[in-house]
Amino acid sequence: MAHLPSRRRLALAVPVVLSLTASLGFLPAAASAAPGAAPAAQTADAPKLAYVVNTATDHRTIASVRKAIAAAGGSVVAVYEKIGVFVVHSANPDFGRQIRTARGVQSAGATRTAPLTAAGTTDEGAAQVLTEEQAARTARASAAKTGSEPLEADQWDLRAIGADKAARINPGSSKVTVAVIDTGVDDTHPDLAPNFSAAQSANCVGGKADTSEGAWRPYTADDYHGTHVAGEIAAARNGIGVAGVAPGVKVSSIKVSDPDNGLFYPENVVCAFVFAADHGVEITNNSYYVDPWMYNCMDDPDQRAIVDAVNRAQLYAQRKGTLHLASAGNSNHDLDADAIVDKTSPDDSTAVVRTIDPHECFDVPTQLPGIVTVSATGVQNVKSYYSSYGRGVVDVAAPGGDRLYQLPDTPSKDGRVLSTMPNNGYAFLQGTSMASPHAAGVAALLKSKHPHATPARLQALLKAQADNPGCPASYDQNGDGTQDAVCEGGKRDNGFYGAGIVDALRAVTK
Repeated sequence: MAHLPSRRRLALAVPVVLSLTASLGFLPAAASAAPGAAPAAQTADAPKLAYVVNTATDHRTIASVRKAIAAAGGSVVAVYEKIGVFVVHSANPDFGRQIRTARGVQSAGATRTAPLTAAGTTDEGAAQVLTEEQAARTARASAAKTGSEPLEADQWDLRAIGADKAARINPGSSKVTVAVIDTGVDDTHPDLAPNFSAAQSANCVGGKADTSEGAWRPYTADDYHGTHVAGEIAAARNGIGVAGVAPGVKVSSIKVSDPDNGLFYPENVVCAFVFAADHGVEITNNSYYVDPWMYNCMDDPDQRAIVDAVNRAQLYAQRKGTLHLASAGNSNHDLDADAIVDKTSPDDSTAVVRTIDPHECFDVPTQLPGIVTVSATGVQNVKSYYSSYGRGVVDVAAPGGDRLYQLPDTPSKDGRVLSTMPNNGYAFLQGTSMASPHAAGVAALLKSKHPHATPARLQALLKAQADNPGCPASYDQNGDGTQDAVCEGGKRDNGFYGAGIVDALRAVTK
């Protein structure tokens, strides 16, 4: 997960989907009156906020709302007419309330709680960089197995889902692209360059796609999250470094992280989903949640507008044939619980402690309809200690790593996931951020084998080939006599693993 505190970058059940769909289907009708002709007083140096304004998609309504935005003191940054979403900046402190009364506006709200700031850099936290000594030891072990990449001996995650064997049968088709919606991808990395699709890459920061050369790359080497994710999906089998789950497919980069604070704001993600759909991307990986709210509650007009805007964009992409996968989170939350304590929202200003109902307050995009939600496992095929879960919310599980309780017998003996880093490097990371790209890689293999499969069909195939270990008899990971999480359900479907742990070998053989 990018900008990684407790559950960063790092879920969907039929009841949740129905609840969300119903909520969005009955948005309050907009009042008939347009906002007053004169916007509220604002000065040239007044702080600006970003907003999403959601409307019907007919040209008359779009034109009317555009005028209303201007009258309320807003400036349009981008408009996605096919889904009826405007991205707007305004220094009018009353803009949200005013625009919600405009004819044709179905929902509208601020996408952040702090004013827009000048661009800077961000530090996403430390990764465990592979040392030269470790790399040499791993290379010696890898050389003992014919056909292995130099660092593959440390990739317990590939063997856990049969991806090493699957690559010999079907490494995936170059006609299939997985877009990494993230912090950017270093496409100059020798393990990524062979499979990178620049034509399907962009920088969506600010809500408008920039496709200029290299705009999709990370700001600095510290913005490594997207590069790591990309390697897990499609690092080439080229005799260099590591291998991805689907080393024959294409990978693209759609950068959405804010340059100042690393956050993933809604307008950036709206842009990313629409861009992916319009550029023929078959699969997206979403190892993040939309900021600034860990959970977006439908009784708050700003948070409701965020859910509405992002959902319109991701559904548009689904209708155009794109399957989305998303990480379940790193807070060890039960996403089907009656209540969850959220201590981190909003994360762009001062957080307040609040108790939310995950059936009414949604992790976006994870809990949106049709998105495949992925929990994380370690080398023992047990839920990782940090991974969020929830019956009817998690769809499948995949290797995400566990550095505390599930250590592999590999040269480095590191329970995390080894993958690519900017500037030709490699490092270990863990999280549901790492689980989602493993599942995305398997989905890419399935799409390669079934090129005409719809997103719904791909999701069904992904679940059908998964291997479900069932709920463990005990989940007392630290041995203190207390259950660290409670798994509900049976062998066919449960809260820890959904339909099961994805299986790359079955994906290419069944």
